[in-house]
Amino acid sequence: MVREAKIINIGNSKGLRLPKNIIAKYHFKDEVVIEEKREGILIHAKENQKISWDETYQAIAKDEDWSDWHEVFQDDE
Repeated sequence: MVREAKIINIGNSKGLRLPKNIIAKYHFKDEVVIEEKREGILIHAKENQKISWDETYQAIAKDEDWSDWHEVFQDDE
């Protein structure tokens, strides 16, 4: 996907305004990492950022298969 963004003035500096949905999609928080590549720049979230327990649970739960959960507690009598 290709998008355009405006470079804006921030005091004596310049900044790049990112759309809210991109910030959410890539889990950008207070800081990002900017890597210079031959093709251009790569912006990504810092890998050492902590996520909440809710985010951890959701990430784990989406890959789990709980379809046989009812069999675990079946009464053998």
